[in-house]
Amino acid sequence: MLSKTVKCLALAAGSVLALGTMPAAQAQAPGPQVAAIPQVETNGPQASSGDYGNWSPRQNVIESIQYDRLLQISPGFRQARMRKECGGIDDPQLHDQCMASFDQYEPMRGPAVPPSGT
Repeated sequence: MLSKTVKCLALAAGSVLALGTMPAAQAQAPGPQVAAIPQVETNGPQASSGDYGNWSPRQNVIESIQYDRLLQISPGFRQARMRKECGGIDDPQLHDQCMASFDQYEPMRGPAVPPSGT
């Protein structure tokens, strides 16, 4: 008798599990059917070793300091960077803000000249 009850419970549990793994039925509205848009999953952007080269935080800081210094002391370099970074901005207000950001963050200074010995 006990084995008959165990068999019934096992059969019932198996049925419940089988129903749980079946996909749910989806109601379809009458009318033209629209094809589902496939969803593509990716791992996001992938970088190769050539994208970064031999990057190091220390070297990045050194190059940033050199870049900022050139913006401050070299009018030609400064104008070229301003054209490159702000030249494609069509909105006059945003263009002016971009140009002003150079004076705010890297104001123009004269070249570092060591004091004379006289």
